[in-house]
Amino acid sequence: MGPIARVPRLGWIVTDPVLARRVLNDHDGFGMNGEGGVGHLWTQLFGDEMGRFFGGARHAEIRTRARDLFTEDAARILVERSQGAHHAKLAKRLASGGTVDVADAARVLAGRMVADLLGLPADRPDDAYRQVFAAGERLAGLAMGTTASTALDPATVAEARTIVDEITAGVPRGYRDAGTDTLLGRCREMGLGLPLARGLATLLVIAGTETGASGTVRTAALLHDTGQQRALLADPALMDNAVREGLRVATPAAVIGRHVARDATVGGRTLRTGDRVLLLTYLATNGAGPFDVRRAYVPETRQLWFGGGRHLCLGAAVARTQVTRMLQTLLHTGRPYRVVSRRAARRVLVPAYAELRIRPAD
Repeated sequence: MGPIARVPRLGWIVTDPVLARRVLNDHDGFGMNGEGGVGHLWTQLFGDEMGRFFGGARHAEIRTRARDLFTEDAARILVERSQGAHHAKLAKRLASGGTVDVADAARVLAGRMVADLLGLPADRPDDAYRQVFAAGERLAGLAMGTTASTALDPATVAEARTIVDEITAGVPRGYRDAGTDTLLGRCREMGLGLPLARGLATLLVIAGTETGASGTVRTAALLHDTGQQRALLADPALMDNAVREGLRVATPAAVIGRHVARDATVGGRTLRTGDRVLLLTYLATNGAGPFDVRRAYVPETRQLWFGGGRHLCLGAAVARTQVTRMLQTLLHTGRPYRVVSRRAARRVLVPAYAELRIRPAD
């Protein structure tokens, strides 16, 4: 179709990384509220205050005042605190020749990390975090029918709100009691109301579990399937490349939607106010080639899998740290691992594995 094309019912489709970044960086011309933008979906669930968060000054304020929770150093501390003991158990099991389901482990670990970051109880049994993850999958799955329109019918909104109630059951207590080193504590400190805090908590659950687990597990699979584990074992300095390549090729946020807020020209095409744009980030990032741990940094794709502009994923450092920590665990034995069984997740918004069982290679 070329770098940008208009498709009936869907709107403008962008597959070029440079043009996609042009759209993401033009905050006056392209918004998240209005038909086509993810803010339109969240506003229908949480009200106008959530819409103002996506499109106004409050968004910048929250990002600024919560930024210290998402630095590289903070990410390492968070992941080790919430996941370290569990990684030690996984490493021990692999060292003894046992089998580990990386997909299940990633779901549990992502749930524990998000609970810790929010200020919710992080010491519950693993099944509790599996249930949170499953609820997040169900909520994200409701967006599968919004490719042609982000307007939700009343039945879908009611179903979504029921799932949100399940996901955020502990938020009122966390909002009241959590320390200011947590996201809910910051919300309280900033004077954000509980409804907006619930919306932000739900957003973090989706972003921190669905995409994080997908990127982690699919990177582990890519490293195995391409036979590049040995290169990483021989040269651990390639770890940052392996993580970046895994996220580039997997691109957990495979599509990003925007609403055209005013007439704009992109790639020589005129986009009119009210149009919708779908950025096919999976195609845009994969144009650089297949997974390769020796690939140099590609400036055109520059973390496009985390979005761009002022809505660039605030948890990017956390996501990279999670993937790194899992790969370190899987390679802890000093030997490559092999996939003994796998099963893809079906009817999910974020492509993922339902199961990916691995064990050390013989």
